[in-house]
Amino acid sequence: MSARVRLWRRIGLWYLALTEAVVGLWQLLAPRSFYDDFPLPGHPWVSMLPEYNEHLLRDLGGLNLGMGVMLAVAAVRLEPVLRRTVVIGYLLYALPHLVFHLGHLHGFTALDAAGQAVTLALGVVVGLAVL
Repeated sequence: MSARVRLWRRIGLWYLALTEAVVGLWQLLAPRSFYDDFPLPGHPWVSMLPEYNEHLLRDLGGLNLGMGVMLAVAAVRLEPVLRRTVVIGYLLYALPHLVFHLGHLHGFTALDAAGQAVTLALGVVVGLAVL
């Protein structure tokens, strides 16, 4: 594998790892804030959906944080089997997540609908590229 491919794979894995870790920490440590304010105050992407559930948000936060750790290890090691396994696991979460949200954009402003679609699609595209 060329040095350029290794660099881009590493960058992609770190992007996914940091994204999952930041979201996971927020969900785990401040689930109400995440529900009310994600991704930014005044742009309530999560609270536009079903009612607040602290238990589910904390569980999801732990899972996202764990996924972030696995992606970070894959970024450091870049071993093919580890990288593929972790990224496939990530995509098994990220792709259905994207599909769900694409079907539930009613009530969002055009900016928030586009922002949500683009950011979720970016994770899937980066994941596929890293494979």
